Amino acid sequence: MTQDRPLLGIAFMTGFCILAPLGDSIAKILGDSIPLVQLLLVRFVAQVVLLWPIIWFARLPVRMPRRLFWLMVIRTVLHIIGIGAMFTSLRYLPLADAIAIAFVMPFIMLLLGKFVLDEEVGPHRLMACFVGFIGTLLVIQPSFAAVGWPALLPLVVAVDFALFMLVTRKVAKEVDAMNLQAQSGVIATVLLLVVLLVFSGSEVAMLGVINPNTYEWNLLVAIGVLGTVAHLLMTWSLRFAPSATLAPMQYLEIPMATIAGYLIFSDLPNPLATLGICITIGAGLYVIFREQQLYRKSV
Repeated sequence: MTQDRPLLGIAFMTGFCILAPLGDSIAKILGDSIPLVQLLLVRFVAQVVLLWPIIWFARLPVRMPRRLFWLMVIRTVLHIIGIGAMFTSLRYLPLADAIAIAFVMPFIMLLLGKFVLDEEVGPHRLMACFVGFIGTLLVIQPSFAAVGWPALLPLVVAVDFALFMLVTRKVAKEVDAMNLQAQSGVIATVLLLVVLLVFSGSEVAMLGVINPNTYEWNLLVAIGVLGTVAHLLMTWSLRFAPSATLAPMQYLEIPMATIAGYLIFSDLPNPLATLGICITIGAGLYVIFREQQLYRKSV
């Protein structure tokens, strides 16, 4: 069993919060020139190319129980949909706004736990969910007025990744994290290749295939590397620190996205969206605080 080393876990999570917005920034840059499915394909191919050699040389276990295969497929489809919705939203929204809206996910997971899994969720956390949704609506409102329905895509991301996390919890109990991500990369690559082959010649822009120039290839490789390394950092952080310690750190992703958005795109959230972001972060941190209190009382 790995011994807890909280500072190392926090360092890994901080690395994730820095790299993830950088990867999203590159996706925003490429969104107008690279078709979505091709962009996703390169993202997951990079995951395969990076992880399988590590598994091979480290001689990590690669077997997966057959009964989990379809759960793996469902998890991978949810992963593709979530990343695809986020990449699409970034074509229309400022980086910080899109990520802040997607951070409604913890509240959705609480509600799924209460109404789908019949978990106990007290009135304090339900009230925090309500306040968090209000904050999210404040972020959505100016974006929706400016761009219309694409402002709702980060909500799709939030719902999708809440379901993704529920499936991941089930699979991760029996499959090593590195193996899980490597096999997910293979499944995603196969599914996306099938989509491109079946719909080849389609006039739908997202299903097209282009020949990127050198600059675009460099960015495509970068997005694959950043996405893969970021998720590995998150996985490793959970090896060295409990989730209760790391959960508040994840909200660092919002200010990091704000900084990246300003430096790269000269985008800053407007005052109403900034207020919504602050409310969402506050409600999320309160939920985490309540979870920690309840956990301490139970042990």
